[in-house]
Amino acid sequence: MRAMVLEALGQPLVPRELPDPQPGPGELRVRVAACGVCRTDLHVVDGELPAVTPPVIPGHEIVGRVDAIGPGVEGFVLGQRVGVPWLGHTCGQCWYCRHAAENLCDAPQFTGYTRPGGYASLVVADARFAFALGEDGDDVALAPLLCAGLIGWRSLVKAGDAQRLGLYGFGAAAHIVMQVARWQGREVYAFSRPGDVAAQDFARSLGAVWAGGSDQLPPEPLDAAILYAPAGELVPAALRALRKGGRVVCAGIHMSDIPGFPYDILWGEREVVSVANLTRQDGLDFFAVAAQAGIRTETHRYALEDANRALDDLRHGRFQGAAVLVP
Repeated sequence: MRAMVLEALGQPLVPRELPDPQPGPGELRVRVAACGVCRTDLHVVDGELPAVTPPVIPGHEIVGRVDAIGPGVEGFVLGQRVGVPWLGHTCGQCWYCRHAAENLCDAPQFTGYTRPGGYASLVVADARFAFALGEDGDDVALAPLLCAGLIGWRSLVKAGDAQRLGLYGFGAAAHIVMQVARWQGREVYAFSRPGDVAAQDFARSLGAVWAGGSDQLPPEPLDAAILYAPAGELVPAALRALRKGGRVVCAGIHMSDIPGFPYDILWGEREVVSVANLTRQDGLDFFAVAAQAGIRTETHRYALEDANRALDDLRHGRFQGAAVLVP
C-alpha cells in the first residue's frame, strides 16, 4: 500500500510503499477513498501529544470501502462504504467503558496516532468502531464529518441549550457545527484570528449573526462558547464574553497553557469544561442529525502525496473549511 509516514517528530511525512495490512479477528481492512486533514494531525506530527512514537501514519477522518473482513466480524460486506474515526479501540473493561463513557477509556487506541491511520491507500480498523455511511453524499465531503463533525457535535451537546453560542476558531469543526446550531434555531457568534476577514465573511455566509476577532467582545453576552482553536489564552477571553451561568467548552485534544485570570470572570457560576474524544453513540446521533440538517462541508482536495502541503496550509490558515486527502 501507499502511505505517508511520520518517521521523526517535527519532520515532513515521507511517502512509503508498505505491505498491504491484513485484518485480524474483529477487524476490517478499508480501501481509503478520502481522509480529512485535522488539526490533531498537526499535534501528532509536531509531537505535542504524549507518547507519539514514530513511525506513525496519521489520519482519522477516513471514508472508504470494506476491502477485507477479519474473522468474527458481522454486519459488514465487501464493498460497503464505512467511516473510521479518531477513537479506534477501547478495552471494554475499565470503569469508563462499563459506565457509558468509552471516550475516557483507560486503555484506548486512536486512529492515526497509536494505530495506523488514513494517510494511506489501505487501513485496518476495529470493526466495532467503523460506521456504516450508506451511499448518500460524496466521499470527500463526508470525510470531515468523521472528526470535525463528531467532535463538533459532542462539544455542541456539552454547550447545553445555549441560545447565543460563540465559536472561537472558525475552521473545519466550527463550519460544520455552525450549520447544526443554525438548524436548531440558535444564534451563532463567530470568532476568528484578529484581522481574518475571510474567515469572518465565511462565517456570516453560513448564518452567523455576528463575526469578529477573538480579541473582541460580542454585542450580546453569550450563553456558551466553544473553543476549537488550541490557544489557551482564549479561555479568559471567552469567559469575559459569557453571561452569568454560562459555559466555556474546550473542544481540542491539545491546547496551549491557559494563562492566569481574575476570579471575577469565572465567578457567577460560569464553567470551563473539556471534550475528550467521542463515543460510538455520538457517531450514531450525529450522523442522524447531519442528514436532517443538510450539512454541506467546504472542502479542499489534495493528493495523498501532497499531505505535507495540506498540513502546512492548515497550519497557516490558507483555506476555509477542511482539507481532504485523496489516494
